[in-house]
Amino acid sequence: MHGSYRTNGLWAAVGFSFAALSLGVMVAVFAMLEYDERCMHGLVEGPGKLLATRDQAFPPATVCEFEGGEVSTIGGHGPFNWLMWAGMAVLVGCLLVALVAECLQPPLGSRLAVPMTRGAKLRRTGAAFTVLGSLFAGWYALTGWQLLAGPSSACGRGADWGSQQPRTLDPSLFPPQATCQYTSGLTRRLNPEWMASLAVELAVPALLAGVGFGLALWRWSTERRAAPERVREPQAS
Repeated sequence: MHGSYRTNGLWAAVGFSFAALSLGVMVAVFAMLEYDERCMHGLVEGPGKLLATRDQAFPPATVCEFEGGEVSTIGGHGPFNWLMWAGMAVLVGCLLVALVAECLQPPLGSRLAVPMTRGAKLRRTGAAFTVLGSLFAGWYALTGWQLLAGPSSACGRGADWGSQQPRTLDPSLFPPQATCQYTSGLTRRLNPEWMASLAVELAVPALLAGVGFGLALWRWSTERRAAPERVREPQAS
């Protein structure tokens, strides 16, 4: 048996906050449906003349900008907005602390340590790496598939542009981003900035989980190799 930090509470907090955030996101997205059109048709009252509408990434919200201020859906203001940010802080904080703790091996006498076999530690860290690694890989594939298929022609991929194919400027694989320039001269980003940023942010916990799994695998294999030697020593004496 070897020491392992007590992380069950942290993982429980991660799961609870993730579930709460998922529910909150669904509520916020539902509130966004056709809200911009309601603003443009005058069904949403605001201070002055409507200037523009925009979508907010997190918490999800549609914001209508008026001359005298902004009016938004439930995700853009008030207690719901604060609760969503609080939930995100709990999720990120507990996740990072738990992942770092899984990389360490405290002495068994520590108040924060529990006994755990090498095999159990390997399974625990392997599960975390599988989940977080799959999440990162899936999101990166969603945002970067056009770049992976060919960075120089990413903006024209997925549609038949004919002779009007846009140019791909400054392609980057990490974060997955590029600038698309159309024949009209207009430019836009290949991915929304929040999607490209999230791909980078998801890489951090996936990397930490990978380090934890790698350390657990190394310790497990080292102990396995040392076990036959410990058995042979008493026989030789």
